Amino acid sequence: MSVTAEIPTQDLEARLSPGALVTDRDVIDSYASDKALFCPAGQALALVRARTVDDVVAVMSFATQHHIPVVTQGARTGLSGAANAVDGGLLLNVAAMDQVLEIDEVNQTCRVQPGVINQDLKTALAEHGLAYPPDPGSVAISTIGGNVATNAGGMCCVKYGVTKDYVRAMTVVLADGTVTKLGRPTAKGVAGLDLAALFVGSEGTLGTIVEVTLALKPALTQPITAVGIFPDTASAGRTVTEYMGSGANLSMLEFIDGPSVAMINAYGDFGLPDDVGALLLVQSDAKGAGAMEELEAFRRVAESNGGSEVFVSDDPADSQMLVAARRAVAPAMEKYAHTRGGGELVDDVCVPRSALGEFFERLALIDARFDVEVATAGHAGDGNMHPSVVFDAGDEAQVSQAQEAFAAIMQLGLDLGGTITGEHGVGFLKREWLGRELDAGARLMHTQIKNALDPLGILNPGKMFGV
Repeated sequence: MSVTAEIPTQDLEARLSPGALVTDRDVIDSYASDKALFCPAGQALALVRARTVDDVVAVMSFATQHHIPVVTQGARTGLSGAANAVDGGLLLNVAAMDQVLEIDEVNQTCRVQPGVINQDLKTALAEHGLAYPPDPGSVAISTIGGNVATNAGGMCCVKYGVTKDYVRAMTVVLADGTVTKLGRPTAKGVAGLDLAALFVGSEGTLGTIVEVTLALKPALTQPITAVGIFPDTASAGRTVTEYMGSGANLSMLEFIDGPSVAMINAYGDFGLPDDVGALLLVQSDAKGAGAMEELEAFRRVAESNGGSEVFVSDDPADSQMLVAARRAVAPAMEKYAHTRGGGELVDDVCVPRSALGEFFERLALIDARFDVEVATAGHAGDGNMHPSVVFDAGDEAQVSQAQEAFAAIMQLGLDLGGTITGEHGVGFLKREWLGRELDAGARLMHTQIKNALDPLGILNPGKMFGV
């Protein structure tokens, strides 16, 4: 659909909060995309910066009336193009709906609007002795609504799970403007299908989430941290497989390869060693002597798999510095990519932990086969790896090589029994690959559910399902 002046946006403006509708072309275009490369952004008809549920209802009702596409956005920190504009559509940005509505200490839940920043929620909960564990790398800038839309995870997943494990209930505005409540705030409940879970990871293709009830944990124990140094990535992968197979219950188990370590060291002073093949960052928040016992067990497994050194520290300052180093991977890699032509494709495959050793061995072959650079970090404890393909975006040959390498990494994930995306989502970037991962029965169910909830096909069209 192309942008047309025939659609009466003034009728929509009359239904919205004052100032919510934006028709300035420069402002609209500044909201047209997230952080993904190779994902087209169309020319939207208008931008709505929603402040209330009524604003969202108005947008959906108007869009259904006029058969206009709607792309729901939050902070636009995504890496799959799911928030990108489509021609002639409406951009529905809910970042201004950013209130923590309730913190229930007795039931250990909270109710939040979708625009609440993950880290802001953590800060608010800390005052009540509570914690919300999911912590994506974008924790300081991504919204809870976006986290729910992609089922975001992060560094604590290995012990504490991902977003879906904390979503109890939600309020959703459907394509026709209907407001419905899904799930329930109680710890248990099996009355009907789990429709709330259906919306977790749906990337705005089924409706717009306007409120979420999250389960919480008591404030987490201060962890003890260790770093294992390895001569190569495969030995680090084998260490993860063996250690987690022993029944370990670490609160963090992160992987950083040698090229990524070098980029971090060039970005800031985090105290990481130079010239390493790979590094494993581990934490245990077990109580009493249990934490140190877990890390000593990690030391033994690491050394038996070729680990050259393991450093253990119970100093909170060391823990904070090392976690900051892990979080610096994204900006460090972005800075490095700018020196190589600005191209960076961040992959997001997840494989069984038992396959990590083979994954790294075969990833090295992909890196050697293409004329690009591949640097990898990820959540080793749950097998979710983020290989980044760095290339010269101004060189057509390198762009082609980068896309081929990116695809080869996704195929590697599938070949090893994994998935094309662990937490970044499908969006536009991987929509063609979703059909390769799903079998015929699953593809049919996806299509039927999409058609039932979005019969006009106006909700984030062209994303995830490719239609």
